[in-house]
Amino acid sequence: MSLSQLTVVYGITAVLAFLLLIGCFFLNKKKDPWLFLLFICVLVVNTGYLLLSASQNLTQALNANRLAYFGSVFLPLSMLMMVLRLTRICYASWLPKLLLGIGVLVFLVTASPGILDIYYKEVSFLRINGVVALKKVYGPLHSSYLVYLLGYFSAIVGSIIYATRKRKVYSHAYALVLAIAVFVNIAVWLAEQFVDNRFEFLAVSYIISELFLLGLHMFMAEVERNKTAPVVLPTTDIDEEQLHLFSQGLSLLTAKEKAIYDCYVEGLSTVQVLEKLAIKENTLKFHNKNLYGKLGVKSRKQLVILHKYAK
Repeated sequence: MSLSQLTVVYGITAVLAFLLLIGCFFLNKKKDPWLFLLFICVLVVNTGYLLLSASQNLTQALNANRLAYFGSVFLPLSMLMMVLRLTRICYASWLPKLLLGIGVLVFLVTASPGILDIYYKEVSFLRINGVVALKKVYGPLHSSYLVYLLGYFSAIVGSIIYATRKRKVYSHAYALVLAIAVFVNIAVWLAEQFVDNRFEFLAVSYIISELFLLGLHMFMAEVERNKTAPVVLPTTDIDEEQLHLFSQGLSLLTAKEKAIYDCYVEGLSTVQVLEKLAIKENTLKFHNKNLYGKLGVKSRKQLVILHKYAK
């Protein structure tokens, strides 16, 4: 593939990544920050590849390489957080901050060529058959990026397996689609480690993964919306004595039970309640038992209905 052909292909993938980011803005109704980060990272990576293919000297090539690495470093972070969200796995509030900090350190290492010799001992600008390439002699910390990616891939795969075994995913087909989105990138990345080629196929596989994850995100959002939408019963089905007991029970709620009650009447899903209150699923079940007992209800749906008539 010639230089002009490579530039055109990278240009197309960059435009597709930009259009998908725009589409994500309109389709991501809940404004999930990790989904936005994923789409931004893919755009940054493809833009870096495009600029690298059009570089005229070593300085331009290194800057383009840094841009591509910037997206590549934070892309697996966003993908892991999306997988945790889609598989409904709870995590500590400090985890994203820790992973962001590690990502910054790894990026600084990958961005060091031309400044320090820790990632590349030597790097030079080449044109092979008109195609831009960087001739590299790896430095002592070059393997850090490999360990970083393998760590994320392991965490993502482990999360999918754990969620499937714990039945946190909606179906095996759902888990399979999620696994395909991840394994496509793993396979392409591994192939590129052992096959000498002039085109970064990750530019294409990342876009494919975006489509998979966006589709799953929209599917889960729709399921949660249907699950939490209250079903309004006719007023004749509401027992006045039950409504009185419900109103009395509200004054007996503890601070934590009241916080859970407020989340339910807001229409938050179980995952959102766990994230907002920073509690575990077993803890929520414990509080639900006490909450339902005090209010005289048997389900969240009944709670929401009685809340409407108790106002």
